[in-house]
Amino acid sequence: MIGNLSLPQCYKIVDATAGPVTTNGGVTCDYVSLKNYKKAWLVLQFTQAVGHATLITPMVATAVAPTGAVAITFATRIWANEATGTDDTLVRQTDAVTYTLTNDIAKKQVIIEFDPGEIVGQGMTFDCIGCVITTSGQGTNFVSGQYFLEAQYQQATPPSAIVD
Repeated sequence: MIGNLSLPQCYKIVDATAGPVTTNGGVTCDYVSLKNYKKAWLVLQFTQAVGHATLITPMVATAVAPTGAVAITFATRIWANEATGTDDTLVRQTDAVTYTLTNDIAKKQVIIEFDPGEIVGQGMTFDCIGCVITTSGQGTNFVSGQYFLEAQYQQATPPSAIVD
């Protein structure tokens, strides 16, 4: 074995959506707590059967409920691949508080990075993250998402992120 990295021991992987869900009507991702984690990534997979400039807004909250959820006010790191069916290259986007998909028909991937230090800078009580995806107005457009949470310490069973 080269290196000691074990994905399930170093990263908690948690669903952000209940499987693929339509973006028709909008989507609020499940929230996770970062109390035991030093960094997090939200990985979103989109299938746009009808072109739409869907807006993704990363959110912070005081609880996984989500209590007091507000949009982030710090520009965070975002990567996107707007054509995963033909390309496997993630492109670093300009740091921002939101991301808007290109208005076209394609499979897409967007990764949003969360640093707990930046979240604390926004408000001392914020320790949970999530996102809101605007309605595409299209029942045939879908998203699925997962969080990858980097544990403070490598362990066989990282602590729960779905409880406060």
